[in-house]
Amino acid sequence: MYSATTALTKIARLKKRVRIVQGGTSASKTISILLYLISLAQSDKKPTLTSVVAESMPHLKRGAMRDFKNILQSHNYWKDERWSAQDSTYTFETGSKIELFSTDSGDKLRGARRDRCFMNEANNCTFDAFDQLEVRTKDFIIIDFNPTNEFWAFTDVIPMRKDVEHIILTYKDNEACPVEIVNSIESKRERKGWWKVYGEGQLGEVEGKIYKDWLIIDDIPHEARLERRGLDFGYSVDPTAVVDVYKYNGGFILDEVTFLKGLLNKQIADMLLNRPTVLTIADSAEPKSIAEIASYGVSIMGAVKGADSIRHGISLVQDQRISVTSRSTNIIKEYRNYLWMVDRNGKVLQDPEAGFDHSMDAIRYAFSSMIINSEIDEEEKAHRLIARLKNVQQAI
Repeated sequence: MYSATTALTKIARLKKRVRIVQGGTSASKTISILLYLISLAQSDKKPTLTSVVAESMPHLKRGAMRDFKNILQSHNYWKDERWSAQDSTYTFETGSKIELFSTDSGDKLRGARRDRCFMNEANNCTFDAFDQLEVRTKDFIIIDFNPTNEFWAFTDVIPMRKDVEHIILTYKDNEACPVEIVNSIESKRERKGWWKVYGEGQLGEVEGKIYKDWLIIDDIPHEARLERRGLDFGYSVDPTAVVDVYKYNGGFILDEVTFLKGLLNKQIADMLLNRPTVLTIADSAEPKSIAEIASYGVSIMGAVKGADSIRHGISLVQDQRISVTSRSTNIIKEYRNYLWMVDRNGKVLQDPEAGFDHSMDAIRYAFSSMIINSEIDEEEKAHRLIARLKNVQQAI
């Protein structure tokens, strides 16, 4: 059950046309905005249309759309017959509708008008998308975001308009936030850059971001060539992450294959055998898993590890021109949150933080096997191949 919080109260008090909800992690921005919009739709005297918009359909389905359905189901409001999966629209008893679509749907952005609009994680959307939505919205538009960097809301909206209300929420505005999450957030107070953005909800630059300037693309071009597949093992606590790496036009394209907990080795093998054949490079810390998966007919080897292998692998990835498919939502999330550790004095260390590293590790395994081989001599190639074979033999 989703309950009323200070965050919801503050959002409901906003009255101006453009309503900006800035906030840190676990501030209940998205949930509170959806609760507010659902409440309005349920109490409308005349039918209205509300649009909930995010950067892509994969992000929408794994974020705001899932939250929207969970809210209605937890309150026993959900009726299957009122949901149109074809156009992602829910019709309430009042006749009011809430539709969900992505900013990459040009016809929707420039199509019919609406009464209310919610632009989720607006810092990942373009100003043109906001412009197209706002001009076609009758009553108000709400945007939310984590203030990880300055973007168009700070440069083209807040200082340029008089019809803007801007609030900042933190985890303290979310009384429903589990104590374990609160403790985790507060344990990072010493990380000044992180704490400013995610703890206090203030505009800042998160220190120690490992990867930058990756491009998000709609799909993989036909001319792209599948080069490697990276695999990072998980099970009950961490997910198993599998990433395909394509070479295209002097750069590389990353595509998420899976990001799931609870996968058995046989399930992983079946999944890989149902995909285009390519060499899979997996975490060599699990040689028995690699050997079992290989026994099912999968072309798989363990990543070669050694002194500074993590930093060296990261360096290899940093040197490449990287694109990511928009459906790879977990890769994108980890990319945006993959950080170097920082000490109490704010000094960036050369070890990555744990937590947002599952897809990142899979990517590193794939690149290390592929790019290193183009830079080393034949003798070194032989040494590395022997090391990989020993990993498999020891597992057997």
